[in-house]
Amino acid sequence: MSSVAATASKTTDFLLSDSLCAVVSDSVADTHRRLLSDYRETLGELLLENFTEQWTEWAHSQGAITRNQAHGSPANLIDIYAAVDIPECEGFGLSDFGIKGLRTDPGFTKKNDSDISMLKYASSAAHITSKPFTSSETFTWLTEHFRTSLSQCKPDLDLMFLAGVNHVVFHGSCYSPKDEPWPGWRFYASVDMTPYNPQWDAMPAFCDYISRTQAFLQWGEPDNDFLVYLPFYDMIYEQTGRLALFDIHSMAKRAPRFIETIQRIIRNGYDVDYISDRYLLTDAYRRYHSIIIPDVRFMPVATMNRLQAIAAEGKRVIFVGHYPESVPGYGRLTTEAAQFDSALAALKEKALLAHDYNEALTLARGRIERMRTDQHLSCIRRTNPDGHHYFISNLTPNDADAYVALGVDFTDALFYNPMTGAVTHPDIADGKVRLQLASGESIILRTFATDSSPASSVLQQGRNKSISAHPYANTMLNKFELLNWELTFPKEIPMNADNNDTTCPQNFTSTWVPMRDNPFSWTDFGGSYTKRMATGCYTTYFTSKAKHNKQFDDYRIILDLGDVRESARVVLNGKEVATLFAVPFRCDITPYLKKGKNKLEVYVTNLPANRIAQMDRDNIPWRHFKEINVVDLNYKRDHYDSWTPMPSGLCSPVYIITYK
Repeated sequence: MSSVAATASKTTDFLLSDSLCAVVSDSVADTHRRLLSDYRETLGELLLENFTEQWTEWAHSQGAITRNQAHGSPANLIDIYAAVDIPECEGFGLSDFGIKGLRTDPGFTKKNDSDISMLKYASSAAHITSKPFTSSETFTWLTEHFRTSLSQCKPDLDLMFLAGVNHVVFHGSCYSPKDEPWPGWRFYASVDMTPYNPQWDAMPAFCDYISRTQAFLQWGEPDNDFLVYLPFYDMIYEQTGRLALFDIHSMAKRAPRFIETIQRIIRNGYDVDYISDRYLLTDAYRRYHSIIIPDVRFMPVATMNRLQAIAAEGKRVIFVGHYPESVPGYGRLTTEAAQFDSALAALKEKALLAHDYNEALTLARGRIERMRTDQHLSCIRRTNPDGHHYFISNLTPNDADAYVALGVDFTDALFYNPMTGAVTHPDIADGKVRLQLASGESIILRTFATDSSPASSVLQQGRNKSISAHPYANTMLNKFELLNWELTFPKEIPMNADNNDTTCPQNFTSTWVPMRDNPFSWTDFGGSYTKRMATGCYTTYFTSKAKHNKQFDDYRIILDLGDVRESARVVLNGKEVATLFAVPFRCDITPYLKKGKNKLEVYVTNLPANRIAQMDRDNIPWRHFKEINVVDLNYKRDHYDSWTPMPSGLCSPVYIITYK
């Protein structure tokens, strides 16, 4: 008799009263844990079958679709996410990537509980069920109210994209009546994405970045390397307490081994989707050639039989460490024990057993992306009719510049800059693409599979005419600092130090302010400048010997603003160059230069923090909602009168750099 069958024979006379005791007991005995596992599985099935599926079916009957955040459910998250039309994940807090030059705000930020392993539950559900969209509740509690910059938003936005999100939903855009004085009605946990936020001036550039990236991530099909089985029955067996809610704040405790598994696979250069027992019994696995089973202890016989059949089709089913030891729960133990041994024997004949994850990844035969392992870049890959496309982000403290071998074959490639919309041709040598990304930068790479594709034909016929070579920064020829700045305020609230007006005439411009040689934060002036929520215009003049002609095309002239607090609109010789909202705060000014004297204007907008702190110091009432509005990061009522002024404007030397 097998150990599973022997255990089952000892539990057949277990009473219903004992089952109820197991649910309310803290016992760690195996039988009690199995009964509690069955209870938890039943809760999940009730949520799925008695609510989520019926809700979606009803919505469809009304001509509507459903969107749902499944995290926090006492259920298999894959199944709940997959039961709606648009699975939606959530970021909660600010990730510390260590990006070079990115402003930190110690004491006023909340650590992001949604790492990539958590975010991928939603996108995995969308991918295995062929749903086109994965949405995200984006920018929840990145920092304390009024202190969040768009530069802080971008890296966590990129993390969403890398996890498979292709439909961004802002958190939040709180309704406020038109006649409500600033700051209007505020929501308790949002980054204010409304005109009440002075960063609204930079929102067109920010939204263009999102739109360009989403367009690519909504195009084509997902192309992750293989599936990873979600060990749900191990999870619900191991949890303490009664109710096991799989929320984003507790996953590190509820599924630490699974999190490490996913992070390890990604660090080794691959990407994955998750699959549940329920969806293994469907055709959801067919687009993948391999399935990795983490070191699971429990697995239903139906799942084992299905995996055996999948392996018999020629797909690779790889167990890591060991095969399943038992069926899950108490109910299955009494009904499936007799079939377990035969199912396991059949599975061993077809499936593979890896001693560790390194061996498992080799057996899975995925397409490794060396940019992950060698340059530590992050990426997500999708297929399209002509080949593949990647979203690539440098979420590291280091700049990257290397020729990179891709995980897919290609004959040609293009870069799409999601910040500017520019389309350029990368340098390709020996089948490798040169990737040059500063810390914090991102790029879209599109590859073409064959020379006969229409897009490749266009490239070959007119590459130098319509699509220019990518402007890599190679040899630095010159770097000089811009001096002799003056500062004016075309927009500010309050208008001056002597009143508390929350309105500002459209044509208001203050007198110019002399500065030192280097630009610096306007709060350094003290007095009324520490209170201002404003746009300051930094102006200077410089002489250039450069002339934009064919001879000059081999050069790139870069404006490096350095430390910007918090967004900047660059105007050179009266022409709009760029709106910069994220590090590195650089832009190419080559086409806008003229020989001789040039006028540079940099319009810098700060955050609302200084203004709101002054309103609290002046005892100006602005909190109108009751109960939870407005609370701090710890959900406690707070005032901001103790905040010291946040630096505002250009806060470091500004350089013009010439590259060849």
